[in-house]
Amino acid sequence: MTRQKNTNASKPVSLLLLGSRTIGAAAFKSRCLEIMDEVERSGLEVVITKHRRPVARLLPAHVAGAVFCGALRGRVVSVGEIVEPIGVPWENDDPHFA
Repeated sequence: MTRQKNTNASKPVSLLLLGSRTIGAAAFKSRCLEIMDEVERSGLEVVITKHRRPVARLLPAHVAGAVFCGALRGRVVSVGEIVEPIGVPWENDDPHFA
């Protein structure tokens, strides 16, 4: 019995799918640098699987930082001064709290 040559190894990688793409660990290992370049260009994530179970995600560095930093910009509303007293007397409930 002869083994057939893998014809997919020489084809270019395209991540032009919407959302994330999954790839097996062996395929990722053989085309790692090529896939990393494509993730950088497209901005889409790649989920790396081992035995069909997701084990890692490859994200572009610039997108991952932008999601965290500045994520709440324009969503915080200033209602008033939070340091000034509100005019309600405070009473101590706990006898150990002095």
